[in-house]
Amino acid sequence: MLGIEVAQSTVARYMSRRQGPPSQGWKTFLRNHAAGIASVDLFVVRTISFKLLYGLVILRHARRRLVRIGVTNNPTAEWIAGQVTDAFPWDEAPRHLIRDRDGAFGPGYTRRIRAMGIRDRPTTPRSPWQNGHVERLIGSIRRESLDHLVVLDEAHLRGALRAYASYYNEVRTHLSLDKDAPDFRRTQKIGRVAAIPILGGPHHQYVRL
Repeated sequence: MLGIEVAQSTVARYMSRRQGPPSQGWKTFLRNHAAGIASVDLFVVRTISFKLLYGLVILRHARRRLVRIGVTNNPTAEWIAGQVTDAFPWDEAPRHLIRDRDGAFGPGYTRRIRAMGIRDRPTTPRSPWQNGHVERLIGSIRRESLDHLVVLDEAHLRGALRAYASYYNEVRTHLSLDKDAPDFRRTQKIGRVAAIPILGGPHHQYVRL
């Protein structure tokens, strides 16, 4: 503002240097505390009659395990809190639960998880990458299941999501788990290989009989 131009290199020469190691970044936090972190998020599904339904997923980070999947037409804070309670026994609750800033996560939700000893971790506004694990899971649900069917009603969607949850936890491989499934799979060494169709045929499970 004084009309004096100073080179950036000159300014850098006189800036104070950082003392000590840099603070922990968000990615480092997620990696270091994966065993105590879970994520929760809502997604919208439209039925054949154009009715809007809401799916909810709760994912534990350590093994990428889908611990809860629910469906409702009215995602209130109390309903979400009930889903969290059903997902985690009181002695197995995660230390941190990441979620976005959707208005559905109201006081009823925050009071319940606080009573369970869980720390509420809302992400920064308009930053879905901060909840990347569960965002990727929702994308997989759409690409691998919902994009291949027309949802008739709430019961139909609930059945489809339960079938996908079983496939995801027991069969679907993950590169981050060294190509294992969230639920540990036993190595099969004898018998012929057979393909079992899953979710109506888009996917198959290969087993030895």
